Amino acid sequence: MLLVGGTFAFQAFNQRAINDRLRENTPGGRVHDYYNRDTENKDVFVENYGNVPLMARIRLSEFMEKRSVGDTDFTPIVNNTIRDQVDTWTVMRPSENNLNIRVDDSAAFNTYSNLTFGWSRSGQDAPWFMPTFNRDNQDLMTAAAGHARDWVTSTATDGVTDGATHPGDGTDAYWSSGDSFDNSGPVWPGEEVTHDAAQNLQQERAPMTISQWAALPNNLKVGNFWVIDHQTGWAYWANQLQAGETTSYLLDAAQMTAAANAIPGEYYYGIHVDGQLISPDRINDFLAADPDYTHHDDLSDFLTAVQNGSIDNNWGNPGPDDNVQPDQINFSIMAPGTIFTMANEQYRYLENQGGRNHLIIRNNIITHVNFPNTNQRLTDYYNNLDSAVQSMIQPVSIPSPAPNVADEDIIFTGNRWLPTNLNDFPQAAADLTRVDSSGSPQAFVLSLADLVHLSGPGRAFPDHRSRGFIVNENLTHWSWLRTPGAHPGYMWSVLGNGNISGFRDVNHHTLWGGLRPALIVRQ
Repeated sequence: MLLVGGTFAFQAFNQRAINDRLRENTPGGRVHDYYNRDTENKDVFVENYGNVPLMARIRLSEFMEKRSVGDTDFTPIVNNTIRDQVDTWTVMRPSENNLNIRVDDSAAFNTYSNLTFGWSRSGQDAPWFMPTFNRDNQDLMTAAAGHARDWVTSTATDGVTDGATHPGDGTDAYWSSGDSFDNSGPVWPGEEVTHDAAQNLQQERAPMTISQWAALPNNLKVGNFWVIDHQTGWAYWANQLQAGETTSYLLDAAQMTAAANAIPGEYYYGIHVDGQLISPDRINDFLAADPDYTHHDDLSDFLTAVQNGSIDNNWGNPGPDDNVQPDQINFSIMAPGTIFTMANEQYRYLENQGGRNHLIIRNNIITHVNFPNTNQRLTDYYNNLDSAVQSMIQPVSIPSPAPNVADEDIIFTGNRWLPTNLNDFPQAAADLTRVDSSGSPQAFVLSLADLVHLSGPGRAFPDHRSRGFIVNENLTHWSWLRTPGAHPGYMWSVLGNGNISGFRDVNHHTLWGGLRPALIVRQ
C-alpha cells in the first residue's frame, strides 16, 4: 500500500508585458508515484508542467506493524507510530555514506524492506511516463498510478482501498515511446485532452547523501540527480527543474525481504511520500527549521548552488589568494581551473588523474627563460618549493626530446584553439604526462597533447582567455610547451591570447613569456 502527499510553495507571479506581448509565468509541478504491490515496483519522481523553473524535494516515511496468529491487535515495529496517523510514521533516514542502510528509528525497517534508489538499466535510456492531466497548481493531488493511493483522494490505510489519480497499473516500464492516453470524460482528474508519453531525465549519477555530495568535485555538484539530507530525510533534486522537464526516479522499487515474508501471522507496511516544490527564489522555505530534525550544515550551500546553477570553484577550500599549507587543501573536490595559493605559490588546478593524483600548474609565468635553459630552471624551481609540497610531488618520466609535430601539418578548430588531427601523429598524441614510478619527482613543462587534453568546456582551460596568461589589459605572457615543431630550433608554445603555435624559436628570451612549471601531487 502507498500513500502520497504533496505541498507546493510558490511565490506569486505576475503577468509582464514585453514588446507588446503578454506572458503569464505559471509555476506547476506534480509528484508522480507509480506503485504495484504485486510486483513491488515503485517509481517516485517530479514533473514540471509549468513554464518556469522549480526546485523540488521529497521525503519518504514508513510504517509497519505485525500481528501474530491468535493475537487481536497489531504491534508497530517502531513505538508510538500509528497506522492511520501518517504524521507519526517514521521518516526514512539513511546512514551518512550508504542510502541502503537506515539509521535510528528508521533502522527497524532494514530487516523487512529494501528500497531501491535511482534508476539504472544497462544499455537503456531513461524511462517513460505519462504527463499529468491535472494542471491546477493549487491542487495538492499527486499523479498516483496503480496501487498508489493519493492522500487527498483517500486517507484510507487498509492496504486495499483504491486511490489512484493517474493512468497506468504501476508496473515497471508500463509506458514507452509512442504511447498516448485520451482522458476524455475525464477518466482521471484534470483536463480532457490526449497526452503522449514523455521521457524522464537521465540520471547523471545515482542518488547520494549530502555528505557524499560534498565530496564531489565542485564542477559536478549541480546536475540531474537526487541528494538526500540524511539528517532530515529530505531528498533534493540537485538542479533547477526546467519547464517541461521531469526528474529521474528517486525510488525505483520497494521490496519486502524474506524476513517479512516469514512473519508468522500478518503484517501491514506502507510508505508515505511527501513532495514539496518551490520557485528558485524561495530557497528559504526549504531552509526553515524542521520541527524534528536539524538540516545538514551544507544544505544552505547546496540550495544556493542549485539556485545559481553552480557552486564557487573554491567551495570547501581556501580562496584563491589565501596562502595555506597543503594539508589545508582538499584537491579531490577542486574543479578544473580553480586558482589556489599553497606555500607561497599560486597554482591553477588542472585535473584529477585518479589514484589520489592531481595535476597542477604554476599560475604565473617565470619570464626570461629560453627553452634550452628550461631543465635547469625547472630543477631550481623544484628545489625551492616548500618541503611540504615537495613531499607530495609524484615521479614522472619526461621524454627528451619529446615527439615532434609540424605546425603546418596541424588543422585547427577556431582561432588556433584545438587540433582536429593530432591523432594522425600518434607519438605526439600519446605524450601525456602521468605518474611513472620509474621516473623521478620533478617539475615539468606540459606537452601539446597535455594542453589539448586540458582544453575545452568543463576542463582546466575552457576558452582562449583561461589558456593564455593575462597580466593586465595591455600585457599578456606566452609559455613554452615541451613539444618540438618539425623544423629544428622551433618549439610549440601557448601565446598570451590562448592560441597555440609551433613556431617559437628555442632561443626566444623575453620579459613577456617563458616557463610555466607543472606538477603532479598526491593527496
